[in-house]
Amino acid sequence: MLQPIKRETQAIGILGTALLIAAAIGIHQFTHLNAGQWYLFAMALWMFVGWQLWRRLDLNRVSAQDALYPTLGLANHLSILRGGLIALTGGFLFQPQAAGLMAWIPGALYAIAAFLDRMDGFVARRSKHTSLLGSELDTVYDALGLLIAPLLAVGYGKIHWSFLLVSAAYYVFVWGLYWRRAHNLPVYPLIPSRLRRTLAGFQMGFVAFILLPCFHAPLTMIIGIAFMLPILLGFIVDWLIVSGRIPATATTQQAFNHLALCSHNIFQPLLRASVLIATVLFIFNSNSLSSIWVSGLLIIVVATLVGLAGRVCALALLVLITLLHGDKQIDGIITVIIFSSVWLMLLGTGRFSLWQWDDRWVNRRDGEEQS
Repeated sequence: MLQPIKRETQAIGILGTALLIAAAIGIHQFTHLNAGQWYLFAMALWMFVGWQLWRRLDLNRVSAQDALYPTLGLANHLSILRGGLIALTGGFLFQPQAAGLMAWIPGALYAIAAFLDRMDGFVARRSKHTSLLGSELDTVYDALGLLIAPLLAVGYGKIHWSFLLVSAAYYVFVWGLYWRRAHNLPVYPLIPSRLRRTLAGFQMGFVAFILLPCFHAPLTMIIGIAFMLPILLGFIVDWLIVSGRIPATATTQQAFNHLALCSHNIFQPLLRASVLIATVLFIFNSNSLSSIWVSGLLIIVVATLVGLAGRVCALALLVLITLLHGDKQIDGIITVIIFSSVWLMLLGTGRFSLWQWDDRWVNRRDGEEQS
């Protein structure tokens, strides 16, 4: 059963290579970018995407005891497409940002890849074609995208180089697990956490967001720090658990549950209040804002305060502040708005919220039957 899948994979590789050649010709004809350099980087990444797929073809099954699927299936095709989009994005590395319409292309490519990250799982579960292969490709291509896109954002001056610590954290974590196993040291299971998946998903969305030419530093750098801190903290805690420094016991699980409850009851409502206060101060200090912008900001922050789809409101506030503030210098008020909005997006609005539909959407697994 492996031969048909190998032929399918080879056909995908040939098709992807042909599309890369066509894209390189277009870049040469219509931009001032170095098309040869673009092709070399994109092709190297496409080969890496294909190699990661090829070496895992035997995992195209539900479990180790089940038979192979006869084809890769639509969900895995979407995952491979995501890898191809990341390769296309990576072609722009180490070149100046293009002008005009072309400036939007890298961010758009990665935004589609981020969308497919959620879509492939949905398709796999709805089509009853979940596989070990899809699960591993999801992790590998996520890590690749979260290396390539931030590296591009650093090159464009959108985020500080320290954000690459987030990109490196996955590879350091995997290497650490390999090192422990190679030295016969125990590797303990991670405590289940929905927040881990949420942080990864929002990180992809953030990088796609700042690659767009309408968003500028230094504001994007501050947003990057707000995203970076909880993600790095999560990796540190996970390492302490798998290495046994924090025991994966029922007591530890209770401690994490208590911490989550304190955040839900106290910290997240305080974030909502800080968003309101800081935004009102921002409005008072911005004499040039029109009444339409003021009304829009007030509606958003009041909705955030009462927890009316607060994650969505926090995102809307972040986008509006970023567009309104432009490339001006950052002050304390803007910093409070950014950190509070980002952390509300990641954590949710907590207790005393009127409507938390967005919480349910973030935490659910698309494609599963909802009770």
